[in-house]
Amino acid sequence: MRRTGLIIIAAILAIIALPHLASARDFALEDFFAGRSVAQGEFKAINGVDRKFRVALTGRWNGRQLTLREDFVYADGQRERKTWRFIKTAPGRYSGTREDVVGPAAVTIKGDVARYSYLVDIAPGPKQNIVRFHDTIRRQPDGTLLNTAWVSKFGFPVATVRVVFSKK
Repeated sequence: MRRTGLIIIAAILAIIALPHLASARDFALEDFFAGRSVAQGEFKAINGVDRKFRVALTGRWNGRQLTLREDFVYADGQRERKTWRFIKTAPGRYSGTREDVVGPAAVTIKGDVARYSYLVDIAPGPKQNIVRFHDTIRRQPDGTLLNTAWVSKFGFPVATVRVVFSKK
């Protein structure tokens, strides 16, 4: 009888600890973004620009590269498509490119937090307007991802971005 009681207690402890063990593992971009996901966000700049948007995301993982198509719809009706290509270079490390990003974005993940910084040309065409995004993505207890970013120009903050991603 005593042995049965110990087995039951061990089983209960394992069930209680299981979610914590699973969440202790670093998240991976491909685990969340492969398949379909959605997002809602807002871009606020110091010049008064305030743009709310929704995004439908479609991700494909081939074992080494995550291709992530982002279809944006802004509150004013404007639509835009961007495509990230993230190559996994090591556990918790990626190198990302996108059509409006100047050079690669180095992504580092530790635990539930991904950080990366990258340059974006926000005025494609003959006259460039380059700004730097400083993104932090945090996995939330409810399974969503919260991306907060600040945008700088010549080292000075000029905008903020907040985006919440969820699985579809």
